Amino acid sequence: METRGRILRIPAMTMRGGTSKGVYLLEKDLPEDRSAWDPILLRMMGSPDRKQIDGLGGSQSVTSKVAIIRPSSRADADVDYTFAQVSVDKPIVSYKGNCGNISSGVGPFAIERGLVPAGEGITTVRIYNTNTDKLIAEDVQTEGGAVRYEGDFSIAGVPGTAAPVRLRFLDPAGTLGRGLLPTGQAIDMLEVPGYGPIQVSIVDAANPLVFVKAEDLGMTGRELPEEINGDPERSRLLETVRGLAAVRLGLIADHTASAWETPGIPKMTIVSSPQDYQASDGTLVRKEDVDLAARMMSMQKAHPTYAMTGAMCTAAAAVIPGSLVSQVCRDGMDAQRIRIGHPGGVLECGVDYEQADGLPRIRDTFGFRTANLLMDGVVRVACQR
Repeated sequence: METRGRILRIPAMTMRGGTSKGVYLLEKDLPEDRSAWDPILLRMMGSPDRKQIDGLGGSQSVTSKVAIIRPSSRADADVDYTFAQVSVDKPIVSYKGNCGNISSGVGPFAIERGLVPAGEGITTVRIYNTNTDKLIAEDVQTEGGAVRYEGDFSIAGVPGTAAPVRLRFLDPAGTLGRGLLPTGQAIDMLEVPGYGPIQVSIVDAANPLVFVKAEDLGMTGRELPEEINGDPERSRLLETVRGLAAVRLGLIADHTASAWETPGIPKMTIVSSPQDYQASDGTLVRKEDVDLAARMMSMQKAHPTYAMTGAMCTAAAAVIPGSLVSQVCRDGMDAQRIRIGHPGGVLECGVDYEQADGLPRIRDTFGFRTANLLMDGVVRVACQR
């Protein structure tokens, strides 16, 4: 990091990771004092501003993310990775939880920056996520000592094809330190002011999620992001449920403060049984091609596709007896190939587990993403006086 007066010039890469996009930095290029990070990241992304016109953010939560990487001192990891969710319209940077889509770019970035040597064919990068205290094993396609981005693998929500990146979230349960079911129950009842009682499943694997059946919220499960975002009353209901779940988890004391005090977790997820619906691009997703339909919220807005850590948690929840996710999943679902129908299309993921005393022990959850290096250069950040 080079400082010129009140100007910081920070080496950075802009990368697409899965269906998200963010800025990737080396931790050594940020101040040692972590209290100085937030104003730098907010200024870098152009927040708070709905357009983020004066920064690198793309005006959506999925394009306002930062990955901060350093060599790891752990024997079981090559790099340490800290995820920062930069709010678009609020002066908030959240370090609670991880982003699986952005995680898919960490392996390529580590190789690009020389933190991990590239092998031939596949290079496995072992990543320790500091946000969740969890390990991710990431298989990156490499050729001739460099990352290979081009390929014929496609993911819903990203145009074209690219080389696949395989992610395995190892022992993903309990990022909050309270196990797979942090409340101790597969079903919790939340009393929603002005609405009444609602059943939820609060599950913690890769990230904590709160699952609700679409029908219990007066939804069909076929809604697209613009429909959800265009209904302020529905959006308030969703955030109220999420806030009450955050209180149940002990993350906050007042559910009305959820958007400010814990904006990123737990992630709000609406699930329903397999059904035909029209994806955001107009294509028909058939119920025969999915094992459940799901919609997620991200920073109080509908996720345009589906979070990768959300998919990992959904896969884990699908094998918990009695959970709302297991209730809506297709009978005979293959745990090695769980197909989640989301607004962008279909995301496939899987879970390795063993049943113990009626509750699964999750060995790992896994899935495939793609990544792309978009820019390698220097970001200029004007510090506030």
